[in-house]
Amino acid sequence: MNPKSTLSIAGHPIHPMLIPFPVAFFAGTLATDIVHSQSDNPFWPAASNWMLAAGLVMAALAALAGLTDFLGDSRIRALRDAWLHMIGNVVVVLIEAVSLWRRLVQGPDFIVPTGLVLSLLAVALLLFNGWKGWEMVYRHRVGVSEETDIR
Repeated sequence: MNPKSTLSIAGHPIHPMLIPFPVAFFAGTLATDIVHSQSDNPFWPAASNWMLAAGLVMAALAALAGLTDFLGDSRIRALRDAWLHMIGNVVVVLIEAVSLWRRLVQGPDFIVPTGLVLSLLAVALLLFNGWKGWEMVYRHRVGVSEETDIR
């Protein structure tokens, strides 16, 4: 029997439904930081701040769903990939939270180069964390339905 997702709707795990949002917002932050590095338009640093804030809110929701699944099935907690995925995502959230805080304190001057480097590091870590998340689904079948009838 496959490890079950504790938090689901009609058998569909919630965590995988939520993760595209912080990933998109954090990748969007990197994109707006790059554009800001080439432009003096005040729109871009403001857009970065909003993207970071939205990403952190959505990351918190995704983390709650993921933690519920992690704590809900001992077979998930036994997976090294699950631990790496969780710890990696906590690191990303910490990086992005510090980045937003410094941006709010220092203003747009923080973005180049430090904010840009933090955004790049966060996105690179997200790639690793996503890899580990998919390892759990494709290799360890976490949250995969046992049903074979696909009518």
